[in-house]
Formats: sequence, structure tokens, C-alpha cells
Amino acid sequence: MSKSDSTSSGSAHKPTKPNKPYADFPLYAHATKRWAKRIRGVIHYFGPWNDPDGALAKYLAEKDALHAGRKPREASTGVTVKALANAFLNHKKALLDAGELSPRTWKTYQDAAAMVVTQFGKSRLAADLGQDDFAELRKFMSKKWGAVRMRNAVQQVRSVFKYGYESELLAVPMRFGPGFAAPTRKTIRLERAKQGPKMFEAEEVRLLLTGRTVERKGGAAHVRPSVSLKAMILLGVNCGFGNSDCGTLPVSSLDLAGGWVNYPRPKTGITRRCPLWPETVSALRAVLAERREPLDADDAGLVFLTATGRRWHKDIDDNPISKEMRKLLDALKIGGKRNFYALRHTFETIGGESRDQVAVDHIMGHTRDDMASVYRERISDERLKAVSDHVRKWVFTEAK
Repeated sequence: MSKSDSTSSGSAHKPTKPNKPYADFPLYAHATKRWAKRIRGVIHYFGPWNDPDGALAKYLAEKDALHAGRKPREASTGVTVKALANAFLNHKKALLDAGELSPRTWKTYQDAAAMVVTQFGKSRLAADLGQDDFAELRKFMSKKWGAVRMRNAVQQVRSVFKYGYESELLAVPMRFGPGFAAPTRKTIRLERAKQGPKMFEAEEVRLLLTGRTVERKGGAAHVRPSVSLKAMILLGVNCGFGNSDCGTLPVSSLDLAGGWVNYPRPKTGITRRCPLWPETVSALRAVLAERREPLDADDAGLVFLTATGRRWHKDIDDNPISKEMRKLLDALKIGGKRNFYALRHTFETIGGESRDQVAVDHIMGHTRDDMASVYRERISDERLKAVSDHVRKWVFTEAK
């Protein structure tokens, strides 16, 4: 066999490499019959010669990770709803453990993820979900909850799928469709108007503090708040404290001799300073005088402990403070869709009538995204006390 015969025979079995589909095509035809590209000194393969469009799509999906030296995540249609929900919750749990997420917020994410799995099915592919599925989910939520609760739930569900795309579990962002929109502000306003005011009037606050005699089957009885609940009610209307504020309040934050409390909001960490009324100081002294020994050493520094030595604060819907307040409201026949948190609404509303909203915001632990807030370095105690005195006068002055 001649040299020319040998060469022609070998070339007959060698595959002919295809040309690039167009000049700027980023991949080249590799001898293994695949489209490839050398990235950071390593050859990566993206698909067979006969499917240049599929190879390009795979390259575009993975190029950012490869050029950054990272292993691409599987951004595939094979991720189930359950797998997506678990990945989302693992991410949020890490934030909870790091102290960057409150237990209560963690619970709302848990509930949202569980609802997604229940309604869509744990084996359903997340990429298969469409606008009709989310419209049905919204319909389900609207039958259970009011506008505010549904608005929050819609946002939490969206967070699950947003995480899926940002973590490369989903190849494309989820398209929820117009049928999964949150309730409008108008709808929320109308619902709130239907429920009535979320604050207490001065006469009702006085009634909550002193109680009254009511007729029962066994005879007349005087219904009044417990020593702890009375002090909490005063903190609510005096300083705009909510359930978590009272339940987690440390003794070290109190200056009863000077009549002040300095306690950042547990929810946001925003600094607060509030002057205490004489009535509030007296109630807090009574709480500390009969305070039980804590069952848990971690609760040793708390102001409020239950009769069994447990903390009042729990990040659950049936918060002990809410339950005790509900019993008192029902016993005193104070109606309306109001709870302990309505005391915070009361302070904000009446405190605002002092015409010093900056001082009100400081006591409430609110922050505003404006330049004045950026440049303001402090607020005088005189301004804080003026707001507090205004609310106290409103509470304890008998109506004409």
C-alpha cells in the first residue's frame, strides 16, 4: 500500500467538523463531536454538533458561574416544588440561626412554604407551574384570610420562587400572572374601615387599668387585670410597647428612679427612649416585688415572668399576652376588633396630637427614610417628655 493510499484511507473515517453557525458563535466544534469552549484553562462541553442552539443555551446559562470559577448549579426543570420549598427554608433557617431573622418571621415563611407544597403537590415540577395555578392559589387564600393577611402571604410565596431563581434552582424567573397580584391599597383601606378603629379611647384605657364589677352566675365580681398585665397595658399606652416589647423587656433597661426606659425594638433594633409615668413606675415596682424565680436561667433578666416562672414572650399566634388581654377585653365587654397591640395604635394616634412627630417616632421606634433623619443626631428628653405628658393627660383626665 502506498503512502497516498494510507492517508486517504485514514481520512475517510475522520469526522468532518461543522462550521460555526455564524461568525460570533462563542463555541467551537471539538473532536468529540460536541460544541466546547475553553474557560479558565479547562475545556467545557455544551452539546452535540447537531444541536448548536441547545449548546448555546446551555453555555449562556452556565457561563457566569464558569467564568467565575464556580461549578454551575443544576438550573433544570427537574426541581420539584418540595425540593424548592426545602431549599428556601434551609436558607431562611440559616438566617434565623445567625440572628438575622426573627422567629415570628421564620414561622410565616414556614407557613408559606407549607402552603405552596400542599396546594401544588410535593412532586410537581416547579417549572411546570403556570399563571392558572397561582390564580387558584390566590383564590384559596382569599377565602381564608382578609386583605392584609393575603397581601403578606402573596409576598411570601413570591419570595419562595424568587429564591429559586436567584439560587439557580430555576432556569428562569417565575411568571405569576396578573391573577396573583396582592390586594390593592384601596381594598386594604376599605377592609380596615369596616373593622373600625384599632385604638382604645381614654375611658376604655382607664377601664382596662382599674377593671369594674360585673355580674356573674355566682354573684358580683370585680374584674381587673393581673399585676403584670396592668404594667404591660401602661407600657403600651405610655411608650407604645407591643407584645414582644413587654415580653422581652430586660430589667437592665429600666431606670425607675429616674423614670425612663431605654429599650431598642426587638423587631428592628431601632433605639428607643421613653419617659415613664408615675403610674407606670408604680406598676413596674409591683411586678418586680412579686416576680417569681425563672424556670429557665436565660429568662433571669426579664421584667415579666408568668406565675409559673416562664417568659411571657412567644413567637406564635397564641401569644400569652394576647390571650390574657383577650380575656380581660371580653370580661369587661370592650368590643371591636382590638387587641393588646391596639395600645400601640393609641399612643401613636394621641401622641401625634402633640405636634412633635419626630419625638413620637423616637418613642415608637420608627425610622423615616429622609434626609432630616440622616442628619438628626439626638432628640432632647424635654421633647420626649412633652409627648408622654400629652398622652398621660389625655388618659387620666375625666371626660367632660
